[in-house]
Amino acid sequence: MTTRIKICGLRTPQDVATAVACGADDIGLVFFEKSPRHLTLDAAAELALTVPLGVRKVALTVNPTDEALDTLLARVPVDLLQLHGHESPDRVAEIRTRTGVPVMKAVGIGDAEDLEALDAYMAVCEEILVDAKPPKTAVLPGGNGLTFDWRLLQGRSWSVPWMLAGGLRPSNVAEAIRLTGAPQVDVSSGVESSPGVKDADMIRDFCAAVRSV
Repeated sequence: MTTRIKICGLRTPQDVATAVACGADDIGLVFFEKSPRHLTLDAAAELALTVPLGVRKVALTVNPTDEALDTLLARVPVDLLQLHGHESPDRVAEIRTRTGVPVMKAVGIGDAEDLEALDAYMAVCEEILVDAKPPKTAVLPGGNGLTFDWRLLQGRSWSVPWMLAGGLRPSNVAEAIRLTGAPQVDVSSGVESSPGVKDADMIRDFCAAVRSV
């Protein structure tokens, strides 16, 4: 089975074109003002038009209000909502029902205790994104370039599709897939030359490394 690839935090048409040409299955658009990858709604709407059919457009949001989601979905055509904040399982279910858009919930993992949250979230969303738990002092909930002990996921059963994130880069993504059996992988800072600036060569190398497994 081919591992799906999500390239997150794209900000330019060239970023999108490169990612698609290299075989990305998902394009991540970030809506979080503290992030260097943040997009305005106007910029995101224009960028979404450059994504070809068959490639999913994923909107990353952090603790969004109903009003913010309504505005976003009215302006930007997206296929999947990625909730990357402290949304509770009840809030995830509410968003999923209210918007009618499939939801992927990000869950931060630091140690074995954090795995307990996975089951509760898998019951209320279409997909799970397993990310490295950010430090308490971190400004960003993700995209920090941090990994976690991938062995924590070995032998685990999943009731919904899941995606591995957290510190992935061209040099380690193949090992991460082999250790976890991840059916999908997500990268952002691992293919950047500086925060928010994607590097075409790194995107190509990342996708090639995934396909080599």
